[in-house]
Amino acid sequence: MKVSLQDHVLVPKHEILREEEVEELLKLLGVSKEQLPKIKASDPIIKEIGAKPGDVVKITRKSLTAGVSIFYRLVVE
Repeated sequence: MKVSLQDHVLVPKHEILREEEVEELLKLLGVSKEQLPKIKASDPIIKEIGAKPGDVVKITRKSLTAGVSIFYRLVVE
């Protein structure tokens, strides 16, 4: 029986953004895709959600101080 990493309490929610969402995000932040923090395609959670190099992943973490924190990562080789 394979356990999903996404079901673990310590793993924040990861989701792949659609191209329209990526364009909107980059415009809002005033950065290029390459300026986003990186995450390796070999990362177990990235493999599990099926993200490929060039995809942008939204990571939603629960925070005691902020409630919810959202981070974005560019998937790289």
